[in-house]
Amino acid sequence: MFTLPPKYFRCIRSLEIFALSLLISATFCDVSHLVRLQQTEPSTPPPPPKPYAFGYAAGRFPGHIDRTHSEVSDGSGVVQGSYSYVDPRYQIRTVEYIADKDGFHPVLNKSPPPLPSDTPVVAAAKNRHLVQFAKIANAHNAAPGTVVVPVDSVAVNRAKDKHFLLYQKIAEEHARIAAQREAEKLANEGTAQPILLQQH
Repeated sequence: MFTLPPKYFRCIRSLEIFALSLLISATFCDVSHLVRLQQTEPSTPPPPPKPYAFGYAAGRFPGHIDRTHSEVSDGSGVVQGSYSYVDPRYQIRTVEYIADKDGFHPVLNKSPPPLPSDTPVVAAAKNRHLVQFAKIANAHNAAPGTVVVPVDSVAVNRAKDKHFLLYQKIAEEHARIAAQREAEKLANEGTAQPILLQQH
């Protein structure tokens, strides 16, 4: 004859308690939503439309933006917005959409947005930078086969002198420690007694 282990009796008991609690809760639940009631006019008028607008830019780490989203609603049920993301081929994809009573209408814009044009101030600053860059590049050009070594400034010379003084001080300290250890080693060798091993 086959008998069930005690853990199965506990499981069956738990199921019985669960079924009983479902039966009790069903007798006390509100079923008024199942009964068809006569429709009446609401006693309060609906609230006025609430327009909204939001936007955000985010990325996987600080300083890196790889997705944006902006949306505007006039409050009448029409929502316009766009979102951009970087696809697996590192192309920027922008989706513009309108959502209204007829559904959601997205439009994928595969071409990247045009770059902003420079203001006159930015264009002048770029030009000054390029002129300065060309001047420095020409000053550093040398004949082929020659090496141009930069000249140290006063601050660099001071830093080098400080470094060499510290290096010399550390080298002297290491030499002193090495000499001290060597002297201790020789002193220990002179006083050490040989250990004789007895053979059996």
